[in-house]
Amino acid sequence: MQMERRAVPTEFEIRSQGGAFNFYGYALKWDARSSNLGGFRERVAQGATSESIGRDDIRALFNHDPNLILGRNRSNTLRMTEDSTGLHYEVDMPDTTYARDLATAMERGDVSQSSFGFRTSGPEGDSWAEDDDGFPLRTLQKVSLFDVSPVTYPAYADSTSGVGSRALELLAEKRGLSVARLDSPEAIRAAIRGDSDAPALTEARTLPLDLHIRDHEAVTLSLRAARL
Repeated sequence: MQMERRAVPTEFEIRSQGGAFNFYGYALKWDARSSNLGGFRERVAQGATSESIGRDDIRALFNHDPNLILGRNRSNTLRMTEDSTGLHYEVDMPDTTYARDLATAMERGDVSQSSFGFRTSGPEGDSWAEDDDGFPLRTLQKVSLFDVSPVTYPAYADSTSGVGSRALELLAEKRGLSVARLDSPEAIRAAIRGDSDAPALTEARTLPLDLHIRDHEAVTLSLRAARL
């Protein structure tokens, strides 16, 4: 199953002893609502990582780069615990140039966000509902972690980054739909409710398209795009 990635702001604490660096912060926080990920929001249920941190082989990386490894839970250089806030992690950094440079950047506040790579664990790994505003809401109930990473540019903040595409693929699979139909909050809501006959899932829509012809006059056309 394809890996997904999410990010959260993190206040890193750096410690130095005898030239060795150690840092800690939160990889994720329970129940924090994401921004719009492309027609839905997302949150992580408390305890969603409890099985994974005791079972899986998880790395701490910088910017999700496997060449920039910072720690690993199986060597005890990465330690993760769940508390009432979220998933807390602590890393004993290696004595390498990139790790020392990262420690300096974290102390300066230049690197202040964490990201985690994961996949949902089976069909019960996530659930869908609507929030108090009627907006589609995905809840991560049980996930398997691949890595936790301090990151420079987290792909999370807006709906154009494509970070939510895999989530919509999973919802489409559960509902027996083409993911191409889940192109609006209305369509996602209908899929959550199991209303496959809803107009948002069945009707063609009118899309405005601006074409510039040779004399540079703009012509607006309406294309009727049938859903697959």
